[in-house]
Amino acid sequence: MSKRILHASLAAGAVAVTMLVTLAPASSAATDSAQARSPKCWATHYGPIPAGSTTSNGDIFDNSKNTAATSLTRKHQLPFGTRVKVTNVANGKSLVVRINDRGTFKHTKQEPKCLDLTDGAFSRLGGSLNPDAGHIVVRQKVLN
Repeated sequence: MSKRILHASLAAGAVAVTMLVTLAPASSAATDSAQARSPKCWATHYGPIPAGSTTSNGDIFDNSKNTAATSLTRKHQLPFGTRVKVTNVANGKSLVVRINDRGTFKHTKQEPKCLDLTDGAFSRLGGSLNPDAGHIVVRQKVLN
């Protein structure tokens, strides 16, 4: 953490004021803290998708990539290509996914459903495909 002392004079010959300003560095701790304050939501996973299927933006679907669908109930929709840092609340694991699809899931009373992850991304975040846990509680941070 860096500190900077600023001096300012109030009128000519008046009392000088000294302020100690603490500047927080642009670190992952500051970013993680901001993400920790973001609302929680449920991330689900696609499950089996036929070979050769395409996503809403026209990509060939690959269930092993770090991509996701964003909820149609979300206001405002995340544009295709948006990168989102997703963190599993239960274990702290995180990764960055790229939005390339739209989902049809709705809010629930417990947590809003926000992302439908590929099976690979879901597993890397600690979600269980066998037996299928159905969802994981995550926090998300839009990166671009």
